[in-house]
Amino acid sequence: MTLLATTVVGSYPQPDWLIDRVKLAGRLPPRVPAHELWRVDEPWLEEAQDDATIVAVRDMEEAGVDIVTDGELRRESYSNRFATALEGVDLDNPGTALDRTGHPNPVPRVVGPIRRTRPVQVRDTAFLRAHTSRAIRVTVPGPFTMSQQAQNDHYPDLRSLALAYAEAVNDELRDLSDAGADVVQIDEPYLQARPDDAREYALEAIERAFDGVGGT
Repeated sequence: MTLLATTVVGSYPQPDWLIDRVKLAGRLPPRVPAHELWRVDEPWLEEAQDDATIVAVRDMEEAGVDIVTDGELRRESYSNRFATALEGVDLDNPGTALDRTGHPNPVPRVVGPIRRTRPVQVRDTAFLRAHTSRAIRVTVPGPFTMSQQAQNDHYPDLRSLALAYAEAVNDELRDLSDAGADVVQIDEPYLQARPDDAREYALEAIERAFDGVGGT
């Protein structure tokens, strides 16, 4: 029995053959798609990301990590893989929001109801489950953080937007648990960056995101 289970924090560094580190370092974290960062062309990108994921998983296993992740190697940032897959956002005409650094960054522009019309990370989770016998953890960006990383041109206020994101996250977390994730996690760094808004509605959104989700 493991008395103190170990895991990793954040993303693994993507290998140089997979992503252009110079381009990645020379910009703010992407909130909209940034396909130009990948070194592998689209027809072979998923296969390359799979290969990099297996390397990361084996590295964690060899290090003795108890709860492994896929390293998030398929993501251009921790949030944009999920946030840009939702209905209700205009990615062709993005909006602008201040990043945690205080600098403006292109972000999804919310122009209609936020909905998750398809699973986003279920295939990633099933792939991870198939390549390790250890417990696995999968992360999704949190609803409060996504509401702060968008330009709201549809909802009456940011609380309403955060709760809409929470519904989408809840749908995803339920599917990830069913796909074999032992631990599901949401990333909410903007709780620290935007404490006033966080006090008003973040806990409500987070509780809705986890409502009825099984596992840890």
